[in-house]
Amino acid sequence: MKRIEIKENNLNMVYEITDENEIKLLHFSNLPFDENDINSCEGTASFRPVEVLLSGLNRPGERHGTKYTYTAPGYRLKYKDMKDYRNETGRKLEILMEDKPTGLEVCSNIQFYDGISVIRSWTELKNNGEEDLGVEYVSSFALLGIDKEGLLSTDEKLEVLIARNAWQKELIWNRFSMDQLGMSISQPDKVRRSSQTISVGNTGNWSTKNYLPMGCLKNKETDSILFWQIEQNGSWYWEISDQDGHMYLQLSGPTEHQSHWWKNLKPGDTFASVPVSVGSACGDVEEAAGELTKYRRAIRRKNEDNEKLPVIFNDYMNCLWGDPTTEKELPLIDKAKEAGCEYFCVDCGWYSAGFWWDGVGEWLPSKERFPGGLKEVMDYIRSKGMVPGVWLELEVMGIKCPKADKVPDDWYFMRHGKKVYDRSRYQLDFRNPEVIAHATEVIDRLVNEYGVGYIKMDYNIEPGIGTELNADSAGDGLLGHNRAYLKWLDGIFVKYPDLVIENCSSGGLRMDYAMLSRYSIQSTSDQEDYIRYATIAANSPMALTPEQAAIWSYPLTEGDKEEVIFNMVNAILLRIHQSGHLVNLSQERFDLVKEAISYYKTIRVDIKNAVPFWPLGLSKYRDPWVSMGLNAGKKDYVAVWRRNSQTAFATIPVEHRKGQDLKVVCGYPKAKPCNYKWNKEAGELTVEFPNPVSARLFCLEEV
Repeated sequence: MKRIEIKENNLNMVYEITDENEIKLLHFSNLPFDENDINSCEGTASFRPVEVLLSGLNRPGERHGTKYTYTAPGYRLKYKDMKDYRNETGRKLEILMEDKPTGLEVCSNIQFYDGISVIRSWTELKNNGEEDLGVEYVSSFALLGIDKEGLLSTDEKLEVLIARNAWQKELIWNRFSMDQLGMSISQPDKVRRSSQTISVGNTGNWSTKNYLPMGCLKNKETDSILFWQIEQNGSWYWEISDQDGHMYLQLSGPTEHQSHWWKNLKPGDTFASVPVSVGSACGDVEEAAGELTKYRRAIRRKNEDNEKLPVIFNDYMNCLWGDPTTEKELPLIDKAKEAGCEYFCVDCGWYSAGFWWDGVGEWLPSKERFPGGLKEVMDYIRSKGMVPGVWLELEVMGIKCPKADKVPDDWYFMRHGKKVYDRSRYQLDFRNPEVIAHATEVIDRLVNEYGVGYIKMDYNIEPGIGTELNADSAGDGLLGHNRAYLKWLDGIFVKYPDLVIENCSSGGLRMDYAMLSRYSIQSTSDQEDYIRYATIAANSPMALTPEQAAIWSYPLTEGDKEEVIFNMVNAILLRIHQSGHLVNLSQERFDLVKEAISYYKTIRVDIKNAVPFWPLGLSKYRDPWVSMGLNAGKKDYVAVWRRNSQTAFATIPVEHRKGQDLKVVCGYPKAKPCNYKWNKEAGELTVEFPNPVSARLFCLEEV
C-alpha cells in the first residue's frame, strides 16, 4: 500500500494505491487527513476517485436503487500511472486507470489554481479495446467520506445548501438537514447504504431552470464547508448519498437515467466529461463565495468589459417593452447619454413590423419601425459617444420565419422523425456547419454593416432532452450541440474581441460557467417587481462574479424618490442594466438616476476585484431587511434594503471589521441620507430608514 499526499492552496488531498493496484481518493478538504476518520465495513475499498458505468456489465457490489456506486467497470479499475506537474495556472494531476477486460482507459484530471482553494476536475475515457463500449454514466468528480471529519453523527453536523432557480424567481438558497432530505441515519454506522439520494440536476438546454448547477455541504462541528459547481450549459447532475458507512458526493454532466444520455464509444474513440469545480474552506457561504469568485475570474475569458464595467441602457423593462421605433428611440438615447450610460441596447422587436415572436430567424431590420434604417439609430447612438447594441435570439428560428421551411430538417433538433417545437420556435442544431455559417453571417452583418458593439443574446425556449439526429441518444445530441455552441462562441470572440455579448435566457435560466467563462455579463432576471429584485441582486454574487451580474434598474414613470433610489441601489454594486422610461421622469427623480450612475463610476474599479459577503445572510423574497456587501480590501460597500419592515431600525453586522476604526458614509444618495452609526466594538452598522420601502448604499473605509 502506498499513500500520496497533496497539499496545495490550503487544500489537502490523499490518495492510496492498494496492494490490489487500485487507487482510492481518501480525502479532499481544507482540514488535515486523519485515517481514523474512515469508518467503513469495506475499509477504503469504496473510496473510488471515478465511477464509470458501461452497458452490459454486472454490478456485484452492495448498492441500492439507481445510485452511481459500485459502477462497472468503475469498481474494478486498476491504477496505471500518475502525472504531477505544473502548467500556467497551477499544479496538475493526471491519474491514469484501466480496465483490461474491456480495454477502457480512464484519466482523472485535477487542475489547481495558484492561490485559490478550488480545483477543476474532469474525466477522460478512451476505448483501447476491440468492441464498442456503451457509456451510461461517468463522474467528473467523486468523493466518499464527505462526512468523516468530527465526532457527531451526520444528522447532527451536516447541512446541505441547495440553490433553486426559476423564471422571475432566481437565486434562492435553502439549508437542509440530512433528515429533511430523507438521509437520516437508520442503519448501523459502518454499513449505511440506503436507496435514498439527494439528487439535483437538469435535463434540457435551460441549464438553470430549476436549480443552479452548484451546492454546498456545511459541517457545523468542524466549521468547514465543501462547495462545487458544474460547468455545463445543458444537462447535468449531482447526488449525495450513503455507501459503506460514509456519505459521498458525485458530480457529472448528463446521464442515461436522468437525462437520456448514452454514448457509444467505438474502438479508438475518446470522451471527456463536463468540467466541474470543487473547493473547501473554513467557514460558511461567504468563504465559499470568496473562493468561487476568485476561481471564476481565473477561468473566465480575458476581456475589457469585466475590466471597465460600462453602464448599459436597455430599452425593454418598464420602457418600450419590445416595441422600438426610430421616433421612440432617439429621445431615449439622448436621455440615456445624459444619465451617464455608455452602451445603448435596442431590445426585441427591431426585426418585425408587428408580432415578432414566431417570425424570428432572419434578423433583418423592420423598415416600418426604422424608416431610415436601423443603421441610422445605431449611428445616432455612436454619435452620442455610446456603443450601440441589439437583442438577438440566435439559437432558434420561428415557425413563421420565411427561412424556416427553406432549410433541411437537419438544421433543427429532431425526435421521433419530427422537428422539435417549443413556443412556436424550432431549436437550431449548432453541430450543423450550415447552422454555424448562418449564425456567423448574422453576427458579421450586425457588427460590420450596422456597427453593433453589444448583443443581448436571449434564449426563450426549452427543447427538452435533445435531438436523436446523428447521435447515439437524444442526450448525446444535446451535449454535442452544447459543445458546438461554445466552440462557435469562442470563435466569435476571437473574430470580434471587443464585442460584448450578454448571456440571457428569459433572464437567468442559463446561469452556468460553461457560458459565463465566455460571456462577460449575465442577465440575472426578468423580475418586474423592483422590491423583490433586491433579493436577486443581493444573492447574485453567490452564483457569479459581481462584475458579470446585470441587474435591472427601471424607475417607474409614476413613482417617488425612494422608489428611484431603491431601484438604483439594486444595481450599483453589480452591473447597472439601466432601463425605465427616463424621458418621462421628473427632473428630481432623473437626477437621482444620474447621481447613482456617477457614483457607480467612482467605485467600479473596486467592484471588479471585490468579494461578496452577506451581513444578514442570503436573502429570501419575504425578508423585511436585505443586505449585501463587497469587501474591496481597505473598503467595504454595503447595500441595505428595507421592505415593509415593522421597524425603521436594523443592525447590520460586518464581522470582519469588528474592532476597526472606520469612516462610514452614505455613498448614495448624497442629498437624502439616513441616520446611521458604526459600533466598532460590536462590528455593527446600525441604520434608520423611516420610509417602509427604501434603500441606501454605504461605504466603510479604514482610517
